[in-house]
Amino acid sequence: MSNILECKALTKRYGGKEALSAIDLSLEPGRIVGLLGPNGSGKTTLIKLACGLLTPTAGGIYINGEAPSKATNAIVSYLPERIALPLWMTTQQAMDFYGDFYADFRRDAAEDMVSRLGLELRQTIKTMSKGTREKLQLILTMSRAARLYLLDEPIGGVDPATRDYILKTILTNYSEESTVLISTHLISDVEHVLDEAVFLREGSIMLHESVDTIREEKGKSVDELFREVFAC
Repeated sequence: MSNILECKALTKRYGGKEALSAIDLSLEPGRIVGLLGPNGSGKTTLIKLACGLLTPTAGGIYINGEAPSKATNAIVSYLPERIALPLWMTTQQAMDFYGDFYADFRRDAAEDMVSRLGLELRQTIKTMSKGTREKLQLILTMSRAARLYLLDEPIGGVDPATRDYILKTILTNYSEESTVLISTHLISDVEHVLDEAVFLREGSIMLHESVDTIREEKGKSVDELFREVFAC
């Protein structure tokens, strides 16, 4: 089984600052992976490189064996940390846009989630609360039948009940052939849905392990191990 995402000595610098330092990482299909680290650790940089929004300074990143491109973007569904849709769009128009733009967009799945989360079809993004905007963006992202989902802080600004629904949505809306990479610092909230954890610190991978192995060999939860590794 080929890796859906692979980094080989991947390095990214911004001027003199190294955001990622020659990292090696391989993710197989059918896994939910937590990309875990404090702010400034390189999580968003890695996700943007996988989307082709940034280019590596050195090394390489590959989606299904190819460098990020228009072709790989057709199988990657990206949830940015901030909403990337025009503020004048309504919920209905946003679904129309995704339906026109992405061949793998599942309109029925999107409409079901919009109904369950109580979003109004005619409300504009501009008049939505931060939490409602995040719900809409997540609905659109998870309604694609993608091979790789890249979620940058998907539960950062929502209440606990919505957080639970979002995680349930992630679990029930990806196939066994797809991989979900969730970037977050809210480890205790996402731990129960994760298959693997990647600890990122100052642009370097400190650990990449299955959640079961962490619990069995370390005798700790992912959250407990994270707090230990990243203690000030």
